Amino acid sequence: MRTLCASTLIGEFFVIGFAGLVAMKSDDLSMGTVWTVCGIGMLLSVLLCGVITRPGGVYAGWVLQIALVLSGFFVPMMFILGVVFGALWWASVHYGRRIDEAKARWAALAEEQESAEAPAQG
Repeated sequence: MRTLCASTLIGEFFVIGFAGLVAMKSDDLSMGTVWTVCGIGMLLSVLLCGVITRPGGVYAGWVLQIALVLSGFFVPMMFILGVVFGALWWASVHYGRRIDEAKARWAALAEEQESAEAPAQG
């Protein structure tokens, strides 16, 4: 799960940065405000890569997804990109957990087979 979620978060890092470039062209927002908000979002996306497997990490990722969608009020294209990344986040979490469960089953099976073969060799 960690790899899939981290890939999504790194993609969001770049999207947030590019959204900041677009938001800078708005007369309603100051450059300092844009880069403070975008910088915090970019930092969170990178930090979440490291804590995704800890308790609350996935929920924090969902908060970031909601923030991406809501950023569409300032950069309208972010409504679409926020929904796309929300779907990617869901898929990363859902399928990542399934992959982790399958890996655990395979490891347990391999360990079981290894322990069954060990006495026969001795």
